[in-house]
Amino acid sequence: MDPVVQRYASRTTPRYTSYPTAPQFQAGFTDANYRDWLRQLDPADPISLYLHVPFCRQMCWYCGCNMKLAAKYAPVASYAQTLRKELALTADALPGRMVVSHLHWGGGTPTALSSDDLEAAMDAVRARFDFAPEAEIAIESDPRTLTADMAARIGAMGFTRASFGVQEFDPQVQKAINRVQPPEMVAASVTQLRAGGVRGINFDLIYGLPLQTVESLVETVKLCAAMRPDRVALFGYAHVPWMAKNQRMIADDTLPDAAARSAQAEAAADALRAEGYVAIGLDHFARPDDDLTIAAQTGKLRRNFQGYTTDQAETMIGLGATSIGRTPSGYVQNITETGAWARAVEAGHLPVAKGLPFRGEDRLRAEVIERLMCDGWVDADAIGRRHNAPDGWWKEATDTLREMEGDGLLTLSNGKVVLTARGRPLMRIAAAAFDAYLEGSKARHSVAV
Repeated sequence: MDPVVQRYASRTTPRYTSYPTAPQFQAGFTDANYRDWLRQLDPADPISLYLHVPFCRQMCWYCGCNMKLAAKYAPVASYAQTLRKELALTADALPGRMVVSHLHWGGGTPTALSSDDLEAAMDAVRARFDFAPEAEIAIESDPRTLTADMAARIGAMGFTRASFGVQEFDPQVQKAINRVQPPEMVAASVTQLRAGGVRGINFDLIYGLPLQTVESLVETVKLCAAMRPDRVALFGYAHVPWMAKNQRMIADDTLPDAAARSAQAEAAADALRAEGYVAIGLDHFARPDDDLTIAAQTGKLRRNFQGYTTDQAETMIGLGATSIGRTPSGYVQNITETGAWARAVEAGHLPVAKGLPFRGEDRLRAEVIERLMCDGWVDADAIGRRHNAPDGWWKEATDTLREMEGDGLLTLSNGKVVLTARGRPLMRIAAAAFDAYLEGSKARHSVAV
């Protein structure tokens, strides 16, 4: 393990799936505020939709998401009905019938819905929105609970992509995170979805898990590659037991230290490249002919709350409890607690809880951070000029960047920041140098690697 990289690896930083980041969102944002933002949208511009299902049928101890255990189906069915009502309220608030370029179901586990409820929701979407001809329609799933019927129905509904949380195939690690799913189970789900017509398959892998080793993770990569997923995301486990109580089931002394985490990340990335995958941004890998690879090679890669994406829409409308949306005016987040969210919808309100209007240099810094996170380099001065900022507007960032330059992690010249191969795993730290909100923030973040 590179000792210089290791020295930075344990620093904590945001993941920069947005800027400003979610801890900066402010309470007091109202239904009227959001309706005003939606009213200002141009009906000619495409949008993306995100639909959130916070339910899971089984609890994973590593999970840091806001989720509810679905011991019975009645609360899930009720949630699905309310989600359709929120969809109608939101569509009514828009300036016209709009075109969807990307749709993503996330969670939780969206396939915790019954096939009939999922189909009813998709019918409701199609009744109020049009889809672009090449729209990506994606859904997250859990191979432990995905049925053959659901897989076939997903294909029939027109989904083009499905994602699985594989994480790790080692039985000891799976037991330690309470997610037992042998390779044969995942392979069967992949086969069923592809037979149903789902073209794209994504896998999520995690390093830094309890009892995990370099050897077990590399073996997991080989097993995954045999199933030929189109994209693989390689995330570092974020141990935040102060936020996610279920993570308290994971003993601290079973977790790899910073050096071991870095070694796992490096070995897994090398193994994915050896299997023919192209490294994308910080932590994604894709087949050479995949749209994500092409976007990265042509400077069109984007980053949002779903990670790296080809989605070019400036507006993402979030539906469901906890969901986050973005418009050209700023970010908005729905009520987190499902009961309060449902009561707001039943009362005819858009169920928003927080928001953050863009102000000052927010759009400028957001573009710089996104390009750095997507491309591994950024011309901060050129972007500044597009936003009417003077060259060198980012001078407060130079202390961190000069430190990284001195350690051979990036180059800094004529307003351009270019990460070296050694520095790419520390992309988040370089991006944090441009974050005007980070200093003094009380928010706690995961380690950089």
